Order: sequence, then structure tokens, then C-alpha cells
Amino acid sequence: MSELSIDLHWHRTGPGLQPGKYSAEHTVHYNNTHEVQVDAAPDWGGKPENTNPEQALASALSSCHMMTFLALAAKADWPVASYHDHAVAHLGKNPKGQMSVTRIDLHPVVRFDTGFSVGAKELEEMQDRAHRYCFIANTLADSVEINIL
Repeated sequence: MSELSIDLHWHRTGPGLQPGKYSAEHTVHYNNTHEVQVDAAPDWGGKPENTNPEQALASALSSCHMMTFLALAAKADWPVASYHDHAVAHLGKNPKGQMSVTRIDLHPVVRFDTGFSVGAKELEEMQDRAHRYCFIANTLADSVEINIL
């Protein structure tokens, strides 16, 4: 199967590595062409202008779900004109009492070419299929909710 990679770079900016007294800010490179500044979530001391791993996880899920939905829609000959999502990662304690992303909510909004429409039930079924076939959703198991608008 495929192997997909990133390069992550971090270096200490202060005199020592002491709890709560160092920066977690780092850079992630995708395909040697795209660079993203990453940090801890703001609640954990990260800079709000940087992305964080929890957002990146929500982004990965949202992107994967959309691409799976588009592939299925293309096979069904649905003329999708646009797709928008607002993904939200929820942090909390898992059943083991560990901090984790306990749930990711997707809020996809799909628009079709003028003159084409599908019923709410058909759209919900297609979103459900996209969820079942999405690689990232299959990795995360039961922590995803799809809220169709």
C-alpha cells in the first residue's frame, strides 16, 4: 500500500527544557513544498495563530470525508457544484481518563448545479456512505458525527 509522510522540525528556543517553560511551536513540511506552523492548542499554551494537532486531525477527517463524498457523488452522477464543511474537534477525557479528541463533528453543506436536487434522505445516505468509506474515519472509529445542514 501507500506510504505518506511529512517532515516535522522543532528546536529549543530557551536555555533549557523545563515543564511549562518551553515552546512547542514547530514546523511541518508537506511534500517539501508546503510549510505549516504548528503549536499546542491555545488552552495548552500554544499561539492561536498557529494550527494545532487537534485542528489538523479535524482537517484530515473533513478533507478525507469530502473527497470520499465527491468520489461517490461522481459515480452517482450527482453534479456537485460546491462543498463546505465546518469541522470541530472536541477535547476531553476518554473512557480511560486520558485527554484526547473525544469527538469530531462535521457539518457538510453540499450545493448542486441549478436544476438538480436530491432528497434529504438520499443526501444523508450518501454522507453515511462517505463516512463508512473514508480512510481517516475508519482510523478514528466511533468518534465522528456528521451533522447535515
